[in-house]
Amino acid sequence: QLQASGGGLVQPGGSLKLSCEVSGSTLDDHVIGWFRQGPAKKREWIACINKADGRANYVESVKGRFTISSDDAKNAVYLQMNNLKPEDTAVYHCSADAVVPCLVERGVMRGLYDYWGQGTLVTVSS
Repeated sequence: QLQASGGGLVQPGGSLKLSCEVSGSTLDDHVIGWFRQGPAKKREWIACINKADGRANYVESVKGRFTISSDDAKNAVYLQMNNLKPEDTAVYHCSADAVVPCLVERGVMRGLYDYWGQGTLVTVSS
């Protein structure tokens, strides 16, 4: 089970840190990532981390602003979001997959579908 939290209302240029609590398993052999779905937009995976080696990838729209990290002791994955923009407004979910690699191909991150849970709403507005 994956449960995202930490969303809220933030002004443009602000920061938020989202948490993804993993329960029922450590998912040490999985790729865990974050996807979002904004108003009238399609689902988009934006960041992922390979739990086995800690390597991460990001789509271009968040690279340099968002950082994904993993805390094995807490069995959690985080998404630090800085310099937030109105277009980052979306419901953010974490998900995991045992087979799909953590890759960005032709600008698109592969979807992670084995596990996911309820998301958390991030609203960026002044």
